[in-house]
Amino acid sequence: MQPIYEKSAFRAEDYNFTSAYIWSKPLSYKVAEMNGFLIQKSDSYNRPSYLFPPGEGNVKPVIEAMIQESVDCGHGFLFYAVLEEQCKLLEVLFPNAFQFWPIPDYDDYIYDTKSMVTLAGKKLHAKRNHINKFKSLYPDWSYEPITPLNMPEVMAMSEEWLRINEEPKNKTFQYEKMALGCALRSFFDLKMEGGLVRAQGKVVAFSMGDKLNEDIFLVHVEKAFADVHGAYAMINQQFAEHAAADYLYINREDDSGDEGLRKAKHSYYPVMRAGKHAASLIPKGS
Repeated sequence: MQPIYEKSAFRAEDYNFTSAYIWSKPLSYKVAEMNGFLIQKSDSYNRPSYLFPPGEGNVKPVIEAMIQESVDCGHGFLFYAVLEEQCKLLEVLFPNAFQFWPIPDYDDYIYDTKSMVTLAGKKLHAKRNHINKFKSLYPDWSYEPITPLNMPEVMAMSEEWLRINEEPKNKTFQYEKMALGCALRSFFDLKMEGGLVRAQGKVVAFSMGDKLNEDIFLVHVEKAFADVHGAYAMINQQFAEHAAADYLYINREDDSGDEGLRKAKHSYYPVMRAGKHAASLIPKGS
């Protein structure tokens, strides 16, 4: 799957094997290959939906086959997370056949890597202050990559974080919990990059990610204890410096409509967003 994703070089986290794998259970993904294109279907949420197929060549017969599959399964045809360039292509290939609407809760936030490492400039002054405060409060702090030796501590911290932040009736949180568990269990098999921050010898933050394409590093997971001042800012900066320095950009995924997360992501001033739409096939005769 990953070589097909990389051929398309789309900037959204949806086009990454690690992302598809860790979310495969909560989002009920099914995948297939056709003519060098990847077909990905989700049976989660309110109705079945498809990802615009990545690959090389003529995509029209692949989409036609996907539409026929939806007919055979007895449900309407819906694309989720359609990027701007994909919307334009759909209009060329299937004029006036799709209805589009934006889904900004699932836009990916993309940042300049150098800016995330240096935190230079007036706009990021507050982030530098948080880090300096963290360093003053915890002069023994340290950063280290995630390894088989410290993974048990990362898992223990994750369990504590989930216990503190548990939202039993929040479906999005429960889905994230499942994806996080899968990421931790599969971290080494997926060959992800990972890092953690310690304060007073204890793991207080960790992050995980991997390559999205040649220019973009994708952050899948970032967790820190909210009561440890500056822990989030610290792991954000340190992970960018140690894991993503060879990439031009860092994709920190979407905010899922969470206001607190949205505010946090905006506070780092993204240089671009991977804007996403839903695209529904208009029934014939409508």
